[in-house]
Amino acid sequence: MKSNESAENYLETILILSQKKPVVRSVDIADEMGFKKSSVSVAMKNLREKNMITVRPEGYIYLTEAGKAVADMIYERHQFLSSWLMRLGVDEKTATDDACRMEHVISPESFAAIKQFVQDSDS
Repeated sequence: MKSNESAENYLETILILSQKKPVVRSVDIADEMGFKKSSVSVAMKNLREKNMITVRPEGYIYLTEAGKAVADMIYERHQFLSSWLMRLGVDEKTATDDACRMEHVISPESFAAIKQFVQDSDS
């Protein structure tokens, strides 16, 4: 699970950075996540081998269709769960930290049920 969680965190970070910057490089990911560039390089190699990202000769990193699908799913879960926890009265830091852990382990069925319940209660 750890490697999958790690890969998902990298993909989510690439997605977020790509929304803020014209191009994403390994150094940007390392800065954002607080990791060494060497650790990011190993992770990028693994993601490239799994066809989750492409890396241009200039070092620019792009999500593939499959990588973007995973990143979008994780990012949606993160945003939704942290917002929901804050609405329940959890402070922002705790809600964000908890959402970051929950987003990787919650089943699609449970996430959909929580999301539907929250949407129904907002109506």
